[in-house]
Amino acid sequence: MAAAYIIGASTTAFGPQPEKSIVSLGRDAALAALSDAGVDSASVNMGFFANVFGPLLFGDTTIGQDVFGAIGVQRAPIINIENACTSGSSAFHLAVQAIEADAADIVVVVGAEKMCVPTLGLVGGGQSDYASRNGMAAPVGFAMRAARHMHEFGTTLQQFAAVTVKSRAFAAKNPLAQFRKPTNVEEVLAGPMIADPLTRAQCCPIADGASAIVVASEKAARANGARAVRVNASVLTSGESVSAPDIVRWGTDIRTCALAYEKAGVGPDDVDVAECHDAFSISEILHYEALGFCAAGEGGRFVESGASAPGGRKPVNPSGGLLSRGHPVAATGVAQISEIVLHLRGEAGARQTPDAKVGVAQCMGGDKDGDTKSCTVVVLSR
Repeated sequence: MAAAYIIGASTTAFGPQPEKSIVSLGRDAALAALSDAGVDSASVNMGFFANVFGPLLFGDTTIGQDVFGAIGVQRAPIINIENACTSGSSAFHLAVQAIEADAADIVVVVGAEKMCVPTLGLVGGGQSDYASRNGMAAPVGFAMRAARHMHEFGTTLQQFAAVTVKSRAFAAKNPLAQFRKPTNVEEVLAGPMIADPLTRAQCCPIADGASAIVVASEKAARANGARAVRVNASVLTSGESVSAPDIVRWGTDIRTCALAYEKAGVGPDDVDVAECHDAFSISEILHYEALGFCAAGEGGRFVESGASAPGGRKPVNPSGGLLSRGHPVAATGVAQISEIVLHLRGEAGARQTPDAKVGVAQCMGGDKDGDTKSCTVVVLSR
């Protein structure tokens, strides 16, 4: 099986961008990624475009063709992907498969979303039957997980708030993040309550934004030299219905992380930097545990110790994560991978993880009777 490499990556600013369309956001990210890779649009053999809300808001199901047309990619196959919050990372997974199968030499992945529009309304988050029966929006289901984690493991309100404090500390170093003002535990806990025990600062904001990645074969990557980042593993799995939901663990998250580590030939101790799907503060705590950075039930104490913070032994979400950078759904999974690429290249600026050699990007989407509907884990190395 052929090896896949990332030779170009780019992410736009995240946040309200009323002057931008989905197409212009995707175009800007794609052109910047091609420039970063040092290749032109004529070299692109295939394109994957991830988007969730375009068909709902704008009635267009083939936005990818417009985005790739805007960057001059003609006649190549373009595939549009929707897979909830893992839309972008699912598109990346397919791009990696195309390279590994020798079906292409250069593939471009673009994730773009336009969410800061009045007609979007409340985002339900693909809630499961048990959630929808009780009229839950996304924050309520995650608040249930947080309350149960507190009950089972003694996790504290201060530990949940510490996730946001850490997130803002990283975002202050990222000029593309939406919320860059540092905060403290007291301010986070004093904010408006969204779904007890989660205050507003513990819930990710919607955003407009896009991210793009250029994936290449080993032959095509040689021209990129030392800046090429190897894809050691890209794993995509789906959840399963369970009769008795365990709301302090996502089984699919745990399984996908294990599969990715096995495929990459590494373990949690080898990971230097990680991005994970911190849609809510409890999410990041559960992902620490699934990624093996700490034992089950220890996620609150892990973040409180500073291990995942700037200067910590295991930096998590140095981009600011969903909580501070923002969550333009289909762009998120691509942006997470792009962030890891920067750290492995040593190009992350003020938030750089020192001497990063192995990075992980984890994303999940939807809720399936207590499990997640979709989960991706990508392991990269330099």
